[in-house]
Amino acid sequence: MPVTYRVAMPQPHSHLFEVEAIFPSAGGELTVGLPVWTPGSYLVREYSRHVQDLRVTNTAGEPLSYERLDKRALRINAGNATVHLKYRVYANELTVRTSHLDASHGYFNGATLFFYSEQLRFRPHHVAIDAPKGWRATVSLEQRGDEFIAPNYDELVDSPFEVGPHTPIHFNAAGVPHEIVLWGEPQLDEKKLVADLTRVIEVEAAMFDGLPMQRYVFFIYGTDKGRGGLEHKGSTALLYPRAGFSTSKGWEDFLTLCAHEYFHLWNVKRIKPRRLVPFDYSQENYTQLLWFFEGGTSYYDNLLVRRAGLMTAARYLTRFGESLTSLHTTPGRAVLPLTDASWLSWIKHYRPDENSPNSAISYYLKGEIVCALLDLHVRRATGDSKSLDDVLTQLWKRYGDESGVPEDGVEKIATEVAGASLQPFFDHALRGTGELDYSIFSHVGLEVRFRPRDVSATDKGGTPPRKSAEKSPGGWLGVVTRSATIATVLEGSPALQAGLAPDDEIVALDGFKCDAANLVTRCDEKKPGETVKVTLFRREKLMELSITLEAKPSDGVYLARVDAPTEAQRAAYKAWLGTAWEETEAKS
Repeated sequence: MPVTYRVAMPQPHSHLFEVEAIFPSAGGELTVGLPVWTPGSYLVREYSRHVQDLRVTNTAGEPLSYERLDKRALRINAGNATVHLKYRVYANELTVRTSHLDASHGYFNGATLFFYSEQLRFRPHHVAIDAPKGWRATVSLEQRGDEFIAPNYDELVDSPFEVGPHTPIHFNAAGVPHEIVLWGEPQLDEKKLVADLTRVIEVEAAMFDGLPMQRYVFFIYGTDKGRGGLEHKGSTALLYPRAGFSTSKGWEDFLTLCAHEYFHLWNVKRIKPRRLVPFDYSQENYTQLLWFFEGGTSYYDNLLVRRAGLMTAARYLTRFGESLTSLHTTPGRAVLPLTDASWLSWIKHYRPDENSPNSAISYYLKGEIVCALLDLHVRRATGDSKSLDDVLTQLWKRYGDESGVPEDGVEKIATEVAGASLQPFFDHALRGTGELDYSIFSHVGLEVRFRPRDVSATDKGGTPPRKSAEKSPGGWLGVVTRSATIATVLEGSPALQAGLAPDDEIVALDGFKCDAANLVTRCDEKKPGETVKVTLFRREKLMELSITLEAKPSDGVYLARVDAPTEAQRAAYKAWLGTAWEETEAKS
């Protein structure tokens, strides 16, 4: 017999889902619990804190005794009885990892709502939805009558539900039906959305000789702020600012987000770290491989949009230069190895604080860059007959059955495909903290260059120095600000040496009114070597610090053409980005 659930939302404005879970007799004691995390988002989120009004009964409605084992689990004295759990779950967090219910819709990830039993985990799990009048439920699961069917709990947890008054958009791509559900009134051209998604899907499907599922759903949420996505085996949830859909750069960025989550159909959902097989929902699951599974996917998201013809080569290089700039403006790159960044994602990546830029690095960010370098190393070693694509397809052939990739599996297969030792590269890039070696870009006729960044927040790197920038670089303070206060003081900066601290409230510079929002701009008007007096409040105490400014670091990074490319470099560039080498100048 299956485990069954019924989810109701009689008062959506209360943000409370009402859930009944029915567990068939397991013969004796039954232990049930809620997950503490959602696969794909490596943070313990303590979903049980939102559960209230829990009742445990048999089919006749008679109470069954139970004891709490910990914050998330119960042991129920069930005997031979079928166990009924009735409870409510508060859901007022609109992210792709959690659940949200209000008068406009209900969205939920199964990990936040559905108690499960390890004893019954691999039985079928069925869900019925009692939706408000005029609302309908959409999920990637098969529907039979009034129930949605998951073959096991893992599949259920990996299938988010959207319930609301929406009308899905249907289209076919690569021979498979797809749907789009929109919420939040995103201002976008639906025909263009379908056309562009189709192009991205078909490029990805061609890489793996077809799609691995029979149906797919895009859940797209337009918001006032926030950007993110979460992958699933038959769907994805995407959060994106409404205003971003209407600009060319915003649309380009949105397509890379779609490409990223869709690529996870293979890389993460089916080719996955062995250490995560099977998922343990009760605690953290550790792996060193997120540099490849997330960082590699980040490398491909831009590349696949480029291959689909929806991003120029020049824009691709600019975006990659922006990633390089982000890396080189993060002092933590010299502190935390990439494999450790993956292992410690549970306490580092998803829990950043004011010192995170100094002590940590994102496995998405550095992983993207390392995978680009790995791609070029494989291409050079094989005379451009092989690439990182071949590494992915070999992983797909060997581990696409979800048996899991061993911790050294990616390195071994990459070495096999390259036909040459890549050990020094992996040791340095994955397990070291030294600066990455970018000389491999010469294989495609490019080189990495550095420049000081403009003080403007819009200078994200990726492009050469502006020809109009004739004034000499101003003074560098070395802080990240937020409105009136200091957010982060960067390692090795003049501000750190002088004793400026996070949460300091800036009130004046050299005796004139100034807050943190314009402190950096005001210092840019000074010259390196000048000393400024910063007046601030620290825990309500008025203080003044003298800070001697330094020259700006050259942390704006961009890719440029070599002066005299060989025919081999031109050919390698075309094999990499699919266009003539001349199309390389980074553009903003």
